[in-house]
Amino acid sequence: MARKSLIARQAKREKLVEQYAALRKELKEKGDYEALQKLPKNSSSVRLHNRCLMTGRARGYYRKFGISRLVFREMALKGEIPGIKKASW
Repeated sequence: MARKSLIARQAKREKLVEQYAALRKELKEKGDYEALQKLPKNSSSVRLHNRCLMTGRARGYYRKFGISRLVFREMALKGEIPGIKKASW
C-alpha cells in the first residue's frame, strides 16, 4: 500500500492539470512560453503518474486493468477478472 501522502499528492496534481488544461492549451497555441513558465509546475500533465486503484502502487501498473501487477495476479488467481486464467502447459 502506497503512503497516503503520495496518493493525496497525485490527486492534487490531477486537480491542477484539469484546472489549467484550457489555459495551457491556449498559451501553447499562442507560443507564449514565458506565461507557461509562470503556471504551477504540477499543472503539467507530464507530471501525472499512473497508480493502482486498489493499493496506490505506482510501479508495475497495467493500464488496461488500472491495477498493479501484484493485485492483478491475486485477482486473476481468484478468478475475479473475466477472461483471465493462469497459463499451464
